[in-house]
Amino acid sequence: MRFYSFAAVLFLLVFSAMSFNPVDKGVKSEDTFINNGLSEFKNKLENLKLDAKSFSEDKISLEELQKSLKNTRNSFKEIEFYVAYHYPEFTKTHLNAAPLFHIEAAGTSAYTLPPEGLQVLDEMIFSDEALEKKDDIKTIADFLYNSYASFYLSTVKNGLSKGNNKTLHLRIELIRIYTLGVTGFDTPGSLNVSDETVHAFSGMQKYLHDDPYFKNYNIQKANEILTDGINYLTKNTDFETFDRIEFYKKYIQPLYEEFGSWDGRTDDLKEFSGWNVGNKNFFSSDFLDPYFYTLLKKEEDNGDLRKLGKEIFYDQNVSNNGKMSCATCHLPENAFTDLKAKSPSNVEGKTVLRNSPSLYNAVFAKRFFYDLRAFYLEQQAEHVIYNKDEFNTSYESIIKKLKTKPEYRKAFKAAFKNGEINKENFSKALSSYVASLYSYESDFDRFMRNEREISSDAKKGFNLFMGKANCATCHFAPNFSGLVPPFFNENESEVLGVTAKPISQKPLELDADQGRINSPVKKENSWIYEKSFKTVTVRNAALTKPYFHNGAFNTLEEVMDFYNEGGGEGLSLQVKNQTLASDKLNLSQTEIKQIIAFLNSLTDVSRK
Repeated sequence: MRFYSFAAVLFLLVFSAMSFNPVDKGVKSEDTFINNGLSEFKNKLENLKLDAKSFSEDKISLEELQKSLKNTRNSFKEIEFYVAYHYPEFTKTHLNAAPLFHIEAAGTSAYTLPPEGLQVLDEMIFSDEALEKKDDIKTIADFLYNSYASFYLSTVKNGLSKGNNKTLHLRIELIRIYTLGVTGFDTPGSLNVSDETVHAFSGMQKYLHDDPYFKNYNIQKANEILTDGINYLTKNTDFETFDRIEFYKKYIQPLYEEFGSWDGRTDDLKEFSGWNVGNKNFFSSDFLDPYFYTLLKKEEDNGDLRKLGKEIFYDQNVSNNGKMSCATCHLPENAFTDLKAKSPSNVEGKTVLRNSPSLYNAVFAKRFFYDLRAFYLEQQAEHVIYNKDEFNTSYESIIKKLKTKPEYRKAFKAAFKNGEINKENFSKALSSYVASLYSYESDFDRFMRNEREISSDAKKGFNLFMGKANCATCHFAPNFSGLVPPFFNENESEVLGVTAKPISQKPLELDADQGRINSPVKKENSWIYEKSFKTVTVRNAALTKPYFHNGAFNTLEEVMDFYNEGGGEGLSLQVKNQTLASDKLNLSQTEIKQIIAFLNSLTDVSRK
């Protein structure tokens, strides 16, 4: 667990307290429950602020402060579905931010800001160091109250934001509960997942009964599922034994589908989120929209375009020396990796900087490469084309080559109305093929869709992955990558303290690669990104060895041993700003095997 001093950032606190970014303003709300909920949450925050002050003065116990925080968080959970949907930036950055430093732009500059909000307080107040952090707790609680009070006054004056679709925020909340709630991401200190989910479900129930809009719908089925879910959560309160498979199949998925059947005509999130509103199951191939992540539009895509993109993908002539293609480092028989620690360059005996990641589900990302230097799929290809160690060429040279080949002239004519062989059409073709390489037909996906069974070990492994092992707080379901839910519109990178060799090989030392801090994205040139690397998907992990950016770990067992020890810092190495918790996971060898059984169940290479 990681804590920071806030005394030196007063001007940033003032700036943050006055800033929020609603989706829409000026609509007077008739939602009695939401208005009352906002007011009640403000009261709870004020009590928390006073209790934090009393705690700093030794007037109340730590247990009393913890109870105060629980009450505050539970109050927030009842209205989270509304506030976090309509005011996503304010909620994510100021109200309930992850307990990590982050970059925030201000004009042409960017600042490295400390974390703030409910998650930070949860981690601090439920830690062994709470008594040593009294002043920080008081500072954060004061700031949180002031920040929310400013927001609250604005909503009273201007009215609450409202969208066109009345069920989107409910469905988004179900995604949030399953990916961030029951995994412990949102409660890093208390792990109070069952109680908070009870309040989230309760808030949904009250909203359905309060809003006149829902009188047009039969809410009985949803109300019964919510009631049954609350009873289930009340009886199943232990974080480590909580059955996330049963909870999904009995409560989350049925509610998700039921809400979706009520009103799916309007999509308030089309330009903001990669989530596909029409989806009915988290573990179906249409959960995310690939066209949100590319410059290619859905109406432009077609079979001829994908076929052309595949031809380009395997064509060595696109490289300067005529010896490298995309498939040189991304072989379909190896889940589009090359099984090498670091991929070969175009220079004999030399490699590129990092390991080759799988292309399955690669499209589902807002940032590309391990250092996140590319912002869209087409830009990723551009980096490879111009890289002197890879294709070492240019679009001009590639287009000139393609124009000399009759087969390409024919293929471009079939794929595009204008038939032109140019940079734009070349990029669209390659994107079309890579975007088609999604992988959501694994045994595990089909099990979660009730289409087949999987082993008991795989089931236990999934629950460990989502719970005790802490994997899903970085590899978020259902893509099991660093694509952040519930809007899936940003990518995380993590500082793990990856070692140069597996931890069984002594002496141990950190890998020398500096990661994201050395990327060409200058505004992210911050100390928080030293040795920070993109969190890639673990889908098809059984086929994509060796692992990590340096390809130094040859087996999943070696990877799990590293995580089990708490990463580099847990191994007593000096790591600046390790974002992976350094606490040992205390997983048994049996539990590690079960997690690997789950990872093996994520294999799907049906699309090539």
